[in-house]
Amino acid sequence: MSEHKVKEPSILLSLIPVVVLIVLLFIAIRTFGADALSGGNQIILLAASAVCCAIAIFYCKTKWTDIEKSIVDNISGITPAILILLIIGALSGTWMISGIVPTFIYYGIQIIHPSFYLVSSCVICCIISVITGSSWTTIATIGVALLGIGLAQGFSPGWIAGAIVSGAYFGDKISPLSDTTILASSVTETPLFTHIRYMMITTVPSIAITLIIFTVAGFSHDVTATDRIVFYAASLKQTFNISAWLLLIPAITFVMIVKKVPAIITLFLSAVMAGVAAVIAQSHLLHEVSGLEISGIASKFKGLLMIFYGSTSIETGNAELNDLVSTGGMAGMMDTVWLIICAMVFGGTMIASGTLKRLTSSFAHLVKRTAGMVAATVGSGLFLTVTTADQYIAIVLNGKMFKDIYRELGYESRLLSRTTEDAVTVISPLVPWNTCGMTQATILGVPTLTYLPYCFFNIISPLMSITVAALGYKIFRNTTNEDVENNETE
Repeated sequence: MSEHKVKEPSILLSLIPVVVLIVLLFIAIRTFGADALSGGNQIILLAASAVCCAIAIFYCKTKWTDIEKSIVDNISGITPAILILLIIGALSGTWMISGIVPTFIYYGIQIIHPSFYLVSSCVICCIISVITGSSWTTIATIGVALLGIGLAQGFSPGWIAGAIVSGAYFGDKISPLSDTTILASSVTETPLFTHIRYMMITTVPSIAITLIIFTVAGFSHDVTATDRIVFYAASLKQTFNISAWLLLIPAITFVMIVKKVPAIITLFLSAVMAGVAAVIAQSHLLHEVSGLEISGIASKFKGLLMIFYGSTSIETGNAELNDLVSTGGMAGMMDTVWLIICAMVFGGTMIASGTLKRLTSSFAHLVKRTAGMVAATVGSGLFLTVTTADQYIAIVLNGKMFKDIYRELGYESRLLSRTTEDAVTVISPLVPWNTCGMTQATILGVPTLTYLPYCFFNIISPLMSITVAALGYKIFRNTTNEDVENNETE
């Protein structure tokens, strides 16, 4: 039997699915606005996948079974992320109705001065995400509380979310506990702490510039929200039983994270503890959520289950605060899950058809000088983050594609690992249909394109990577991995 041969698509042919995706997404966003994430974008991803499948089958002669396997492999790879998303939905509901987040907001708006709010939020998220190694956990917990504080102090959602996302992804990028940090170093065969130390060259200047911007913006903020702060505090106090004892649950959650308890277990146990706290401290709210006329065990049980899985709304006497304390539960994450699955379908078809490999390989032609090579790596990382819609896939593909090129040209592997993180990890939350972009927008309730212009750390990082390469700072050649390991112990 003769071996089945797959024909490689041309550059122009490979661009067709990407162009179709970008054009249709632009039209959908203009037509539906933020509602495009509720179904329009998902259908467009499937439509672009169909175009890619047509190219694969009729031109590249790719077997449908190979396309199907690629799609299945792509989706199976993000199964843990989907489980975490659903649990985060339950966590957001229980932490809100139990009074944990309202307690954070109540004390926070009285402690953090508005002039320092943006820079403080960014620094707080930096610290938490470095310790936990998770941007998702940081944003889903302390990030939601900080959002409420910022809104009470009169800041726009874009600025608030920008500060939170910038800080959260600083830690996600450099923490030794971060899965993306470990993945980037392992794919490029770079010792973990060598990779982290080398990233500091681009990461420290990027976060420094970011903090300066947020500091200036904070002092430029017109502190006229004093009445709003008082009103928020009074409304929260009237609606929820505010108690410092509720903060024990975030403290226990933090300990579990530091102890490296698996994320799914940590978030699940935290949600369960918050559910118990809701029964003890906010039983009147469980009755309100249940919608039953008579208060009793039945209403509390129904309300408890609803804050885990369904949408909830609490009347506080303040329309803005009503929106803030409303939650979607696990059901509120379904649009995100649907989007992620459709994005993985598109990425799978791009991989199976060979169009993704053909497009990314074209970046190699830009490799002439150090700055060009780094720029090509950044460009490839950005492209993969947009087209595959998943940071893990983008890191793996980018690292594998350029690893041999860097080695042949005599560059250290840590240059590749750093550049990949600068281009992929921090950019992923800025892409609306990326797993990170959709997740953070859902958790914070702020559309991706709304907070994108204010995520200064995320925007500056890839530019800083190219700038440092152009300056030739700390760019070494002909250093083997063994030499790098020896340097690490010095």
